[in-house]
Parts: sequence; structure tokens; C-alpha cells
Amino acid sequence: MKLAWATDIHLDFLREDGLEAFTRVLERSGADAFLVGGDIAKAGSVERHLRSLEARLLRPVYFVLGNHDFYVGSIAGVRAAMAELTRRSGLLRWMPAAGVVRLTPTTALVGHDGWGDARFGNADTTPVRLNDFVMIEELSGIPRETRRDRLRALGDEAARFLREILPRAFALCPRVILLTHVPPFRESCWHEGRISNDDWLPYFTCKAVGDALLELARANADRDITVLCGHTHGAGTAEILPNLRVWTGAAEYGAPRIARLLEIE
Repeated sequence: MKLAWATDIHLDFLREDGLEAFTRVLERSGADAFLVGGDIAKAGSVERHLRSLEARLLRPVYFVLGNHDFYVGSIAGVRAAMAELTRRSGLLRWMPAAGVVRLTPTTALVGHDGWGDARFGNADTTPVRLNDFVMIEELSGIPRETRRDRLRALGDEAARFLREILPRAFALCPRVILLTHVPPFRESCWHEGRISNDDWLPYFTCKAVGDALLELARANADRDITVLCGHTHGAGTAEILPNLRVWTGAAEYGAPRIARLLEIE
């Protein structure tokens, strides 16, 4: 089976000819299914863009959401819409609602959006302020300490989900692909060829997910996990354990691309 993985595609940045060109790239990849790692568009247009991909590709599109997908909207509202879209669509699958997808007899797919959970780096002193903090309902207009606690709660939510679903995937297949948006380890937070510094790490890593992955990988040494993430727009590979690796996909505003083609058996 052949998979095409893209992340941080930001389709709202494209004109119609750019959308057409990117869709042609996906069509010509020869992939049997597509993995989209979040930051698809903004809250008001995510579903429209996904429906357009569905109509053109006519193959399964498995996706998670990134922070930009909640802009000018709310986390709860967009997630509810994506769960409903997954229920109604024949080919679009938001991974938290899709559960375990058995791609082949030996490889399963799971996924969660994740979130930068303000646990790595200078969480309490960083001068970095993201557009998230004014453009996402749940994170806007609140004190810094309250926002930090909400970010950590979002990270904990993702970790709980993985602690529940990964054992189910391991019971079906020896290899699991985890699709997420936010890098789960400091070592996987790549930007411009190097690891992000302590001012950026709080919002570009999800430590809670990383801790859950370490725990599960060590407890299941006969199972193999490949994590596909993005968010940083920088590419890199981190070998965390012999059975746990993270691929971080590159991205550029206005120029979406396939980050990697995967051949699985």
C-alpha cells in the first residue's frame, strides 16, 4: 500500500490555480490513501477544503487538525464538525473519530491533533505570543497562567487518547503509524535545520504525548511506532527508541507539498 503524507498545507493561502496544482500533485502520486497532518485551513473553511479533496481524489483522506484549523472559531466547534463530517463522509476520516484503521495486515493507523502543551522550555517566561491566543476562542482573553493550564489540559487529553487507542492498535498489527500535528519530543521539534530553542519549545512540542509514547513503546518492545508530525514547518527525523521514531514534515506557506511517500506491506 502506498500513502502520501502532507502536513501544514494551509490551503487558505492558495488561489484557485494553486489549489488545482496541489491537488494534481496528490492525484499523480499514485497513493492509495492520503495522510494530512493538520493546519489544513481555518475554522470556517476546513470542511470545504476537505470536501474538495474528497471529490477530486476519490481515495481515503485520513487527517488530524492543527492550531490554524481553529482560527476564527473554537476547538470544540471545529472538532464537533469534523466528527460529524467523518460520520457522513465516505472517504474523509478525522482520526480521533476514526479510531484504529487497519491499513494492511501488519500496519495500523491512529491519530490525534495533539497540542503544544507548555511543558518544554521557558513556558512561564517566553516572550513568544502566538496568533492562537487571539484567534482561538478557548485561548483568547485569558491570563497567561490560565492559558498555560488550558494548553496542558489539551496535551493531557491527547495523551489519554493514545494510552487508550495504541494498545488496541498493537493488538491488531505489529506496526503502527501515529498521525499528529505537534512534535511529541524536544528532539523532533525541528525548525530551519535545528531544534527549536526554549522560547519556542513550549508551544511547538507536546510533552504529554511524548511521555505516553515512551511508556507504551517500552512496554511493547515487539511493536513498532512511527510518528508523523508537523507544526514547525521544519523537516527532521528523531530516533527516540529502537521501536519509536518521529518524522517531522517540512512546509511552506503558499506552497503545499507531499512530505513523504510511504510504502507499507
